[in-house]
Amino acid sequence: MNLSATLGKLRTDLGISQEKLAELVGVSRQAVQKWESGTAAPDLDNLMKISRCFNISLDALAFDSDKRTSEELKFDRKLSPQYSTLHEWENYSTQLNTELVQSLEEGKDIAQYEDVFRAAAKLPKGDAKKQIADVLFEVVLNAGTRAGYTYNEPSDLETIKILRPNDQPEKRQPNTDKLYSKIYGAWVGRTCGCLLGKPIEGIRTNELVPLLKQTGNYPMKRYILNSELTDDICDQFNYRLKNKCYPDNISFAPVDDDTNYTVLASVLIDRYGVDFTPWDVSRIWLDYQPKNAYCTAERVAFCNFVKGYNPPESAIYKNPYREWIGAQIRADYFGYINPGNPELAAEMAWRDASISHIKNGIYGEMFAAAMIAEAAVNDDIHSIIETGLSQIPEGSRLTEDVKAVIAMFDDGKSSEDCFAMIHKKWDEYTGHGWCHTISNAMIVTAALLYGGNDYGRSICLAVQTGFDTDCNGATVGSILGMKNGIEGIQPEWYAPINDTLDTSIFGVGKVKLSDMAAKTLKIATR
Repeated sequence: MNLSATLGKLRTDLGISQEKLAELVGVSRQAVQKWESGTAAPDLDNLMKISRCFNISLDALAFDSDKRTSEELKFDRKLSPQYSTLHEWENYSTQLNTELVQSLEEGKDIAQYEDVFRAAAKLPKGDAKKQIADVLFEVVLNAGTRAGYTYNEPSDLETIKILRPNDQPEKRQPNTDKLYSKIYGAWVGRTCGCLLGKPIEGIRTNELVPLLKQTGNYPMKRYILNSELTDDICDQFNYRLKNKCYPDNISFAPVDDDTNYTVLASVLIDRYGVDFTPWDVSRIWLDYQPKNAYCTAERVAFCNFVKGYNPPESAIYKNPYREWIGAQIRADYFGYINPGNPELAAEMAWRDASISHIKNGIYGEMFAAAMIAEAAVNDDIHSIIETGLSQIPEGSRLTEDVKAVIAMFDDGKSSEDCFAMIHKKWDEYTGHGWCHTISNAMIVTAALLYGGNDYGRSICLAVQTGFDTDCNGATVGSILGMKNGIEGIQPEWYAPINDTLDTSIFGVGKVKLSDMAAKTLKIATR
């Protein structure tokens, strides 16, 4: 195509007259007429003006030699994301097997679609797989409950309250003389429990147990040290052990999502007060952390906020992780600021959890928050756990499985037998089993019961059994820190962090745990 023909096509495709083009270029209509008829040609200055008008290169305009010509003239082509660059947490179609398992556990009547889910999951990433996944999401969203499903698991707060046990704990006032020690102990206990499990988050027990044995740390009784991880030891394991945060190569507690959320909850209360709403939580998430600070269900919810899906829809839309552990690790601050009031702690936890989770995903956060609030006024671990269960539906899977752990402890079964039972019920080698709320809540419960009220023994039990090691170490540490106060934590656990915690929260950065405890105390005694 020559210059005259190209110019005429560009003008007519854009729907403008010769007079309008002449006005844009700054010439007469006759000049444009001559250019299009081929009796004259624009000079270089006018060619440059024309190329800017139509947003194409000079090569494409004057010589018809730029391969971009067809692209620039074709406005109706289909656009698709580069699926290879999408993280799996942001690509629903890559998680169809997880969605299938999650939906079946929820009791959704979708068994007839199992083969479709599994076949679609095997497809390569791309538009076809996405389109099939979109249809399957609609199937899940609109599915009823299958006949014979025995669990009753609402996600709204009012129905949750109706389905709780009848015997509700009374609100009790904490001993104000000891409350700072307890709150500080909870902050420190959570941070150190997280640090214990952080370097081995994601390892499975087929490598974790041999690692601990080779380093003289099984049963686990202390931190894993960077200095003991020789090349010979590291080379024996597929799990990457080098370049992690160990207590002998840090001077403060490193950034971690488990501790970020505790500090972020403080920011939430500062901004919106104790009467915050789920909407408020979603705004804090958008304003104070980057997308990559969020994982699994939280990442999905964050992306849903951006797309305009607000709570509670943000927890449901294409979220196969909706009962995973993410909400349970966000519970602690709501327990800290409600000492002796597990019901209010659980309610605040519901407001937080409901933006990203449903059913047992929500219950996990309510369970943990209530235990922490009760630990401020109760010295009996068994009773603290029962108080946690008092805030969630009796007919839930979480209640059933936590009670199974309690029953084994009460029947005199060994800790080894109890943790083996958890491993038998939940497969740590699948992401769903490894990261589910219930599997990890069972581990927290077992570690608290078999830990004998000893901080170090309890967090070590929570970590050495695998699954989500840093999350479980942190939750157990938080509960015992609140129960026993800072005096109940041996100095070797907190010495490496120097009272300092780093965060990725915008405008916050590093914080002193003692300062956070003092600030928390003011809200707790409001």
